Amino acid sequence: MSFSSFIVQLLNGLAGASSLFLVGAGLSLIFGVTRIVNFAHGSFFMVGIYVAYSLVAKLGTGLGFWPALLLAAVAVGVLGAVVEVVLLRRIYKAPELFQLLATFALVLVIKDAALWFWGPEELLGPRAPGLSGSVNILGRQFPSYDLFLIVVGPVVLGLLWLLLTRTRWGTLVRAATQDREMVSALGVNQAWLFTAVFALGALLAGLGGALQLPREPATLEMDLNTIGAAFVVVVVGGMGSIPGAYVAALLIAEIKAICIWLGVVDIFGVSVSFSKLTLVVEFLVMAVVLVWRPWGLMGKPQGVSRNTGLPEAPLRQPERWFKLGGAALVAVLVVLPLLTTGSPYLTVLMIDLLIAALFAASLHFIMGPAGMHSFGHAAYFGLGAYAAALLVRSAGLPMELALVLAPLAAAAGALLYGWFCVRLSGVYLAMLTLAFAQITWAICYQWDGFTGGSNGLTGVWPAEWLSDKRNYYYLTLALVVGCVLLLRRVLFSPFGYALRAGRDSVLRADAIGIDVKRMQWTAFVIAGLFAGLGGALFAFSKGSISPETLHVGRSVDGLVMVLLGGIQTLAGPVVGAVTFTWLHDTVARNTDYWRAMLGAIILILVLLFPQGIAGAIKQIFDNKREAKNMKEGTP
Repeated sequence: MSFSSFIVQLLNGLAGASSLFLVGAGLSLIFGVTRIVNFAHGSFFMVGIYVAYSLVAKLGTGLGFWPALLLAAVAVGVLGAVVEVVLLRRIYKAPELFQLLATFALVLVIKDAALWFWGPEELLGPRAPGLSGSVNILGRQFPSYDLFLIVVGPVVLGLLWLLLTRTRWGTLVRAATQDREMVSALGVNQAWLFTAVFALGALLAGLGGALQLPREPATLEMDLNTIGAAFVVVVVGGMGSIPGAYVAALLIAEIKAICIWLGVVDIFGVSVSFSKLTLVVEFLVMAVVLVWRPWGLMGKPQGVSRNTGLPEAPLRQPERWFKLGGAALVAVLVVLPLLTTGSPYLTVLMIDLLIAALFAASLHFIMGPAGMHSFGHAAYFGLGAYAAALLVRSAGLPMELALVLAPLAAAAGALLYGWFCVRLSGVYLAMLTLAFAQITWAICYQWDGFTGGSNGLTGVWPAEWLSDKRNYYYLTLALVVGCVLLLRRVLFSPFGYALRAGRDSVLRADAIGIDVKRMQWTAFVIAGLFAGLGGALFAFSKGSISPETLHVGRSVDGLVMVLLGGIQTLAGPVVGAVTFTWLHDTVARNTDYWRAMLGAIILILVLLFPQGIAGAIKQIFDNKREAKNMKEGTP
């Protein structure tokens, strides 16, 4: 750990901060004006480096290199404008999280489009002409291109500052960030303002990707890897704050660089690998900042928007026909294994569908009635799965007892994390749940001696009497149906009504004596408990567990399930879970480009049913009932 290596690592951090800033600045602009949590922003970054690779190959590695990078950024900006006009403009009136669902579907489509056009191999671009060498800094060689990147960040920051503070368009953007409804009321064409902002944000992401061409190969995993870091930059810096995005990118990149420089350090006889912290350090920073300053380092508390989407209808007791339909469905599920004895895979698939339904129902419990949007619910699913595996393997407990204790471990995690999370709201709460989930994932991924590290744990099988998949199916069916009914009962209890009161109006709920935060904290623990049970059932059904079980991808899958089914109905998460899991399984087995097909199906469903599948069905029946009442003259 020499001084020269420390300086070089700091310079590496500065170079990385510039690329991170470009992506974060674009995402911050888009969210600040449109209020869209754009999950596809990482895809724009990925497309930027792929397009730059093709243009450099076409224009040449000499004089055509630098125009190719700029043209790639412009092309991505045009793509962003097309996405906003064709897709997002149609769903601005839908609830905000459905917009996130649409951008998630777009991620799937863009990923497979890149796979079809550029193939699965990594593509490494040429070195930048004129900057292909290195310079000597304190006896160490440092790439000249990285020095160029160090300069790019402040230059782009300055240009954006001039654009936003010295032009009429920039004034409108800043005004829309504070109060977009008032900007529209003053006669500004809000639609084209949104399009321009979205195109600029996409252009910045594309530029960030294009500039990475000489530094790293283009891969299909860049989208999700980038979007996580971009979310962190935006939240830490402050929503809508461009200088905040640069400060946050600089802070995170330099902390990562210092961790790499420190390597493995002995602290009081204990070896601590700081280099491993690079997997999770940005989420640690985000968690600390959100707990200390919920609106970010340079952000301001977000005002309540007066027109961010259609209001969510309250949950109501289901009709009698719905209860009868649910009983009939359970009866079908009971006899299904007897009718499909020749297809054991169907039994396995049904177990997966039931576990997904329980996971989605537990997430809906805090999203719908409590209004808490979690991006990290997989943490409790994974805690339950790992707890079940460790109780059986390490503690030697029987599977039945592990199935009881594992959800309690997940509830304990929710108790700890929820204490911090419920003090925030909106997107800040969602980002803090994401931070805690990624911290949990990093611990499981790196703790080789306890969790098995990246290999996970194997040999986690159910008891002997459940070795027949049909018996395990019936156990899963009984537990899932019982838990879903129990969650439904809680939602229509005084506790559930108090949760909804706090969601709809915190001030009024406080005025009548409801401790809103305590209620939300309790709901957080309950949701974690049932998610943990789903994780334990998953571990025993698969016989193994890996860190992917609690990765952000599973949390996103849970969000998709809830939103696809509909957040306004109790049947929504179950319908969404079954639909998404079945589509994922069916499409993936029938085409190599299953992501694009699945994404296209989700986009169609979002456009046709902005209230979700179950929500749309409920709305049809409500409309028929209202028409019948009007015809009969009854209120």
